[in-house]
This record gives sequence, C-alpha cells and structure tokens, in this order.
Amino acid sequence: MAEEAALFFNRELSWIEFNNRVLYEACREDIPLMERLKFLAIVSSNFDEFFMVRVAGLKRQMRHNPEQRDLAGLTPKEQLEKIATRAHQVIGLQYKTLMEQVLPQLAEKGIQYVPAKNYTPRQQAFTKTKFIQEIFPLLTPIRTDGRCFPHVSNLMLHGAFALEHISKNEGKKNPLAPTTEDIPVALVQIPASIPRIVALPSEEGEKIVLQFTLLDDIIYEYATFLFPGYKVTEGMLFKVTRDADFAVDEDESIDLSEAMEAVLEKRQSSLPVRLLCTRTTSYLKNFLQKKLDLQEQDVYMVEGPIDPSTLLALTEWPQAIPLSYEKWEHYYPAQLEKGQPLWDTLKQRDVLIHVPFESYDPVVSFLNDAADDPNTLAIKMTLYRTSGNSPIIRALERAAKKGKHVTVFVELKARFDERQNLSWANQLEKAGVIVVQGIVHLKVHGKLLLVVRKEETGLHRYVHLATGNYNDKTAKLYVDMSLFTTNQEIANDATLFFNMISGYSMILPMERMLMAPITLKDRLLELIEQEIRLSTESVPGLIIAKMNSLGDEQIIQKLYEASRKGVRILLNVRGICMLVPGVPGQSENIQVVSIIDRYLEHTRIFFFQNGGDQELYLSSADWMPRNMERRVELMFPVLQEDIFKDVKQILNMYFEDTSHAHQLQKDGSWIPVIPRLGQQPVRVQEKLQLQYKQRAETCSTAVPIEFVVRRRKEKEK
Repeated sequence: MAEEAALFFNRELSWIEFNNRVLYEACREDIPLMERLKFLAIVSSNFDEFFMVRVAGLKRQMRHNPEQRDLAGLTPKEQLEKIATRAHQVIGLQYKTLMEQVLPQLAEKGIQYVPAKNYTPRQQAFTKTKFIQEIFPLLTPIRTDGRCFPHVSNLMLHGAFALEHISKNEGKKNPLAPTTEDIPVALVQIPASIPRIVALPSEEGEKIVLQFTLLDDIIYEYATFLFPGYKVTEGMLFKVTRDADFAVDEDESIDLSEAMEAVLEKRQSSLPVRLLCTRTTSYLKNFLQKKLDLQEQDVYMVEGPIDPSTLLALTEWPQAIPLSYEKWEHYYPAQLEKGQPLWDTLKQRDVLIHVPFESYDPVVSFLNDAADDPNTLAIKMTLYRTSGNSPIIRALERAAKKGKHVTVFVELKARFDERQNLSWANQLEKAGVIVVQGIVHLKVHGKLLLVVRKEETGLHRYVHLATGNYNDKTAKLYVDMSLFTTNQEIANDATLFFNMISGYSMILPMERMLMAPITLKDRLLELIEQEIRLSTESVPGLIIAKMNSLGDEQIIQKLYEASRKGVRILLNVRGICMLVPGVPGQSENIQVVSIIDRYLEHTRIFFFQNGGDQELYLSSADWMPRNMERRVELMFPVLQEDIFKDVKQILNMYFEDTSHAHQLQKDGSWIPVIPRLGQQPVRVQEKLQLQYKQRAETCSTAVPIEFVVRRRKEKEK
C-alpha cells in the first residue's frame, strides 16, 4: 500500500531547509568569495536564533507537555531528534565549506587566515607581545570545581583549559586552588571589546596582501601565561546558546519597560540548549556537557573558528572589494523630483517605492519634511524595528520639539530589538512624543505612517504603508515595497487604526485596510474561497502570493481545497513552508519556489484573479499563525492602475528565476531551478536592478508624467 501523503511539513525542519538554501549560496563557485563568506555568517546567526527560540521552546514543551504533537504529527522529542540530525549535517557542511573552500580560496586571492600553529617566528613574536601588552590584562581565568561552576553568558565566546600542576617542587601551590583530584578546568571569556580579527605582519617578499589570525587563536596559543605553575594539557573554544524564548508579563498592571528589562536579564542566565565547540579530545567536551546538563545531540563540535559571523569584519578591508558583488545603485524613484516635498505629487497620484532597487530616501525625506513643515499638525506612526542612530527617530524628536502632535507606537516586544526599542521609547518621550509601548498579548507589526497637514482647502492626510520596517539600513539590504497615498478611505482607515491601538475604542470595520487579528485572516480565506467559486475548467482560478513564511493550518487547508477545484496556485516563500505541494488529489496545482540572493526577499504580495476583476494586496503579514492571531498586522490594496500593473509584473517575475530559485518537492526537499537547454539563466533581482536603472536613465529626458486616476472597485454585496 502506498504511503499516505503528508498534509503538513514540520515547521522547524522546514526552517532548517531554508537555512540550508542560504548555505547553498555559500557553496556556489560563481558567487564572489566575500559574498559566500557573508552567507556562511548568516547561517551561523540564523542558527543562533533558531536554537535560542525554537529549540528552547521545544525543550520546554517536552518537559511540560511531552505527548503534544505538531501538525506533522511529531512529538517534541521526535522533533528535537530530527532537528539535531539535520542541523548537525548542515553545520558540518557549513564548516567544510568554510575551511576547505572559502578560506583557502581567499588565501589564493591574497587574504590568508593563519592559525596559531602556522605562525612564522616574526608572527610568533608579534602575537606574543600583543597578548602580553594588550590582551592578558583583560582576561580573567575562572576555576571550576565541584562546588561551583561559573556562569557562561549566552553566545559569548569562551576558552576552556584542562590543567596539570607542574610539580610540587617547582613552586608553591596556590592554597586557593581546588583540592579535588579531578583534572582542574579553567574557563576564560574572550573579550568582546577587542576586534576578533588581528592583522599579522607578513614576511618580506610574500605575495600575500593580508594575513590575519583570530583573537581566540592568540589567547589559546598563550594560555599558559594565565596559569603559573600549571601546564595546559587540553584546550577548547566554545560558546553556549541559552533559552531566549521568554514571554514578557502581560499583566496590564505591570510596567512593560520594567518587565522587558527582566526578560533581557533572564536571557543571560537561562537554561543552555546548545554547546558549540572546537573539536578536541573527549575530556573537556564531556566536562562541559555534564556541567551544562546537555544531551549528546546538543553538542556541536566543529573544525574551524567558532561563530564565522565575526569574520564579516574582513568585508570592510579594501582588499575585499574585488571579491564582493559589484555595487548596485539604489535609484531615486523616477516618478519623484529629488529635493521636492511629496505633498503636491501625492494629491494627484499614489507613489510606490521598491527598495533596495529604489532609494529609501523619499521615506526619510517625507518624515523630515513633515517635521520641519509649519503646516504639519500631527504625525502618527508604528515602529517595530529601526536602525541605530536612526534618522526616523531624529525627525520624530524634532517634530515634537517644534510643537507638533507626535504619537509613536514603539513595539517593545520586538524580539532581540527590545533593548534598542526601550532606548528609543525613552528618548522619544523625553522629546515630548506620545509613546505607546504595547498592547497586551499582541505585537504591533503593521507598518504605517500618517501625516496630517493644514492646507488652504482644509486638513489633508498623507499615508505611508509598507511591507518592511522603518529602517534606513535594512532598506539597502531587504526587498520591500511601500506605498504613499492620500486615498480618503485609506486615510480614514489609518486614523481609525491609530485610535484603536492607542486608546479606548471599539473594534470598528475599516473600508480598505485589513487588520490582524480582526479581519485579515477571514478576508484571506474569503479571497481563496472566491477563487474556488469563480474557477471553471475553461478559465481556472489563479492565486499568486509572495511571502516569507507559510504555516497557518486553515489557510493551507483552504489552498488544498482550491487546488482540488482546479485553481492554479503559485507561491513564492522565502523561508518556512509547511504546505506540501504536488500531491495528486491534494495539491497538484500548487507550485512553491523560494529565492535566496544578494538581497533578502521580504515583500508580501498577494494576487487573486477574482474571475477577471483582479485584486492585489501588499501586507506586513506572512501566512503564519502568529501573524494572523498574535500580531497586529495590516494588509492593504493596490488601487492605482499603473502601480497595480507594475506590482503584478514584478510578482510574476519571481516565478521566472532560473538562477537563485529552488522549488519545493512533495518529499520536503528543495531542488535548484535551472534554465532549460539553450536558455540563458534568469536572475530576478538582477533583472529588477536593470529595470530600475533604465527607468532612472530615461527619467531625465521623459515628458512629464501623466497623472493616473485611481480606480475604485465596486464593493461586494
């Protein structure tokens, strides 16, 4: 009997396969070496967060609810076993790629990593002097014995050293030293205050342009200086990943800022979930595993530097430029005049910004203009994540100091940005901004900015909606879309939205925007149902959607139903996908592709054919339970005809890629998409870059843009 097809892939294993697709880019010989190093670093940082949150959550679930099964039918124990097996494979390949491909090829190009065992006499003298003068004074060796085991901070790099007393006759033994007969072990935290990459002097006549070693190599090499009277018999570098999956106290009577500070403190001393260490003999590994109370599957021994993400500092060296991607310009939007406020343009037409192909400057300028404009009365916006030294924050502060009514919703529960957001909230409040710090049991993830101006004809409202954060730094790395509009229905919705999330207001229906957890999911299900109802054999329905993750059970089941009714479904999912495509009688009409390239794909675009009366939406929300039920999200329609046409064309392009795309198979594997025989590869990001370049080049000679009238769709009865 044939095995019954699965309805859902496991969420965690699907995520690991996403990280494996990131690693695939690092393995590609056709990608510049520094870019491959970046992908290797991303794999490490991704796994850190995965273990801190997802694996930690499963370990907690195994203790409290061990029989509970996920949508794929797996218990927590079964999930942890499968995760460990696959994660060990992926991390093993990651280090093999780093040590056997990327670092040797970098050496061939003039950037050479030199481990301590390969120091020349000149380098030996240099590193020894550096250790004694600059590093040794900062180090604090901590002993371990049966009575106490020192705290090992989350993700901090440490050295562990097994010691042997040289001889009772050679020196007086320290009376404070442990008396146990076990092999003494000392731990040393590697200082984060010193750059980890250390440039080495090269030998005269060498062709190598740059030689470098690592701070931890130097400490490891001269560790005996830390233990007078002892010799080091074994050494190991390691870092511990701890549980960071803490929920803040959602009691309305609790001060959220204080509660969040408590959560941040907990992360540093919470239960360990993983030990990542350099390969060594068994004693130190077993010692730490026992002290940290970890299982064998929780220990990841690697051949190479712990935490390759710190190697990214190499990309800032001048020698790295020829080994990186050719610079792509972020073009100023062709439909806008640089240096001119957007007010008059937006009265006539909507404006779409597509970063990073287009510059994020108009968004920053829009907020700066609003802050400095004497006619601006009010600014309201949401902030989920933003950059350090953010121009957005500076503009909001300036606006408040100039007497404008400024309200900002700062989401303090944005994971791993909590401390920065706490700082922004305090800074904004001091400037006179009204700061709303949280909604009980929900995160505000929607991206919305509303500016109210007093003009000759009365009050005018200008709205900015986005798929990505108000972050000028990531806008150069993440692919996102945002929309400026003065559409009155959307402006009314924006006003209503801020009233609902910041004050005492009943949940009221909005005209154009959909909001999670209130209406967004129901509307998505209605739109899929609509495709089912209108689909015919001669004109089948069509759904095209681009998102970061897909894992909502009801939506997946509805997509299966649509597939069985003949609706064609094209899904572009960057990360997690729990839907099983290509199963006869279940999902044979569903195709899932994923693109990993130089920019991180972050747009959420949803298209529904609707029997010819097409609908197109942008959104801050993925199709995941957390987005639908535990976050405040926004989905908004694209109404202007020329923008509708552009976004739909871009969405279709994502299914033409034969260069950086993978297609999901029904067994859970992802197969690279390659061009057909005789065809040139299509790379969607490169194609988009060229498209915006051509648009910018023709902009200066083009005739003035004819204003396009927004279309208004008839509402369903």
